[in-house]
Parts: sequence; C-alpha cells; structure tokens
Amino acid sequence: QVQLVESGGGLVQAGGSLRLSCAASGPSFSMYAMGWFRQAPGKEREFVAGVSRYGGNTGYGDSVKGRFTISRDSAKNTVYLQMNSLRPEDTAEYYCAAHRSFSSGHYAILRSQYDYWGQGTQVTVSS
Repeated sequence: QVQLVESGGGLVQAGGSLRLSCAASGPSFSMYAMGWFRQAPGKEREFVAGVSRYGGNTGYGDSVKGRFTISRDSAKNTVYLQMNSLRPEDTAEYYCAAHRSFSSGHYAILRSQYDYWGQGTQVTVSS
C-alpha cells in the first residue's frame, strides 16, 4: 500500500511558477512509476506528466510540454512537478498517482492504470 500526499499548490499569476511535491509512504517506492494528473471543473482528469521507477524516463501531456518538468528523489520518496510559464488554462486540481511497474523505463499515461492516488492540491492561475 502506498500513501501519497501532495503539496505546493496555490494562487499564482500567469507567467509565474509553482513546484508541486508528492510525498510517498509505504514500502518499495522504487517499484512504482509515478504520474501527475489534473482535473478542471467540468472536465475529465487528464495526464500531465509521468516518470519511470528510477527517473530515467519521463513524458508529458501535449499542453504542458516545454513548460513542466517531472522529477523524483528516491532518497526522499518524493516526486516533484516544476511548473513554469503558467497559464490560466492550467488552473485545476492536481493529483499525484502511482502504479507498480516491472519495467524500469515504463510509466503509464492512462488514469485507469494507476493504483494509488493522492488527495489533490489546487492550482489557480490568474490572468
């Protein structure tokens, strides 16, 4: 069982930056690929970024490529999402998620493939 707790959300002006953190507790953090998703009111939860077990492979949703960076610190059992050049359309609840992975280079992009979820942290970008 993995417990995930997000932090770092808040209110920021367009063009600004935020860094989200996701602290994981439970055994064998390195056995899990990690992802960030977001959900705006009235919209589906969408994939934002993913990182493989040891951080060697990352990927991003089209709307955040070049602006967001996902990373993980195995010593701290923490995953980060650095968000730069924020836009009003980035406003959403952001969720951290984990799935067991047997491949060192794999991370999932579908919501249904993730086994564990955090409670979410709100990001609001003002224009």
